[in-house]
Amino acid sequence: MRFLKKIENFFNPSGPSRAPDFATWITVKCSRCGEVIRSRIDLRNDLTIDYGADGASTTYYCHKTLIGEQRCYQRIEVDLTFDAKHKLTGRQISGGEFLEENKKQAAA
Repeated sequence: MRFLKKIENFFNPSGPSRAPDFATWITVKCSRCGEVIRSRIDLRNDLTIDYGADGASTTYYCHKTLIGEQRCYQRIEVDLTFDAKHKLTGRQISGGEFLEENKKQAAA
């Protein structure tokens, strides 16, 4: 194992670097059982582009269906909208409630 670490350090002298996380996280609470569910939205792969009617305004949206792991299997539907720079502009939920603000981990 030490040999592999030496090879890794040779190719990456600055040490292990962490790649930026192009994601936002949402935390919801089920309205039926109260289970707290945390979900990751990948800003590079989970968003669907919406060009708008005139083609000039570009926005993105994401639809997630969340189901808890405990005793209740109620579907929680989450709809998120983002602007052209992947900043959250709107959110809707059915079957639960949002617990905290979404925090973007890195710029897209």
